[in-house]
Amino acid sequence: MARADEQPRPDLGKQYAATRSLTLDLAAPLSDADATIQPHPDASPAKWHLAHTTWFFETFILRDHVPGYSLYDERWPYLFNSYYEGEGERHMRARRGMVSRPSLDEIRAYRAHVDTVLMDALPQLPDEVQALVTLGVHHEQQHQELFLTDILATLAENPLDPVYMDGPPLQQDNAAPMGWTRHEGGTVEIGTNGGDGFSFDCERPRHQLIVPGFELADRLVTQGEWADFMRDGGYSTPSLWLSDGWAWTCENKIESPLYWDCRDGEWSRFTLSGRRPIEPGLPVTHINYFEAEAYARWAGVRLPTEAEWELAAAHADAAAGNQLDRAAPVMPVGSDNLFGDCWQWTGSAYLPYPGFTPEEGTVGEYNGKFMCGQFVLKGASCATPRGHSRATYRNFFYPAQRWQFTGVRLARNA
Repeated sequence: MARADEQPRPDLGKQYAATRSLTLDLAAPLSDADATIQPHPDASPAKWHLAHTTWFFETFILRDHVPGYSLYDERWPYLFNSYYEGEGERHMRARRGMVSRPSLDEIRAYRAHVDTVLMDALPQLPDEVQALVTLGVHHEQQHQELFLTDILATLAENPLDPVYMDGPPLQQDNAAPMGWTRHEGGTVEIGTNGGDGFSFDCERPRHQLIVPGFELADRLVTQGEWADFMRDGGYSTPSLWLSDGWAWTCENKIESPLYWDCRDGEWSRFTLSGRRPIEPGLPVTHINYFEAEAYARWAGVRLPTEAEWELAAAHADAAAGNQLDRAAPVMPVGSDNLFGDCWQWTGSAYLPYPGFTPEEGTVGEYNGKFMCGQFVLKGASCATPRGHSRATYRNFFYPAQRWQFTGVRLARNA
């Protein structure tokens, strides 16, 4: 959540335009049918993402702060509100795939209309409203990642293994042996007070806590290592699993990561570039918390805490003499693959920091009301837009969810 007193970036108009343009580029390969399908209740149709992010700007900027603005279509807020109770009733999330109309072209026209009006109004908006525009930009960047994960889930339902975009062949060699980086711990600070950069409200305030010494793996768990876990009976050994995780595994007959499939004795996985063989040296993805925790037990170690991960990221960044540049690629020099491959599960519950205060008004529903029953993930994935990652970022999902680009980094006591 953007701070009300945050100074707007002077290039906000360029940032807004670039973000909106990228979303359209992501949708360019899709047909109207592609963009309408909803593969499961956790995922949303591509068309809905295009419209919802536009509804956000129309509702919280144009409707509320631009005198004389009239809604593009008074029926559409009911369709494209997500979870904001303060905005009234809305279409059921699990039924978004039934909304065949408006068409994809009509939603593109809706986006163009809102963009034109907002860009014209932007120079006259007061600082606190420009801060809401900044929030909307980061909100849309989140939906760009969701767009990719959701279209992957959509295309994975098609037995023809369709290709969303072509990608280069990736290395398939085994990774180097896993190493460990020692951190002495002590009284540390995590989180942020805002400062000069953007932050969501759940990242604030910066606060102290005590972290015992620990060691963090210098790379992510790979597909080849996960295959070893499978061959060793990882999915059929109840002693490795939390009770809820074992129940989830049995109920859903889980035997491998999401999108993995064994055909003629050979494992492959479905990707945005179509079906590909398992690549042993690359990070395993689409793992939920239950699976990550079971793997850590099998490996004789554990998952890192949120504070440990953030502390390690800060140390790696400082060692490289590099600050996380929001205009640079998500992988900063010196941070190994802490950023840019996949979101990494921690063993920390998603809870408010001491002194947390949600923003006032309906936008205050953005993060705080979800602080129950979910776990924190840190880092960024291959689907995260550049400039959207930072060490203090707190992603969060329920322990059974795995359709995102989520993976595993191990930790152990020092």
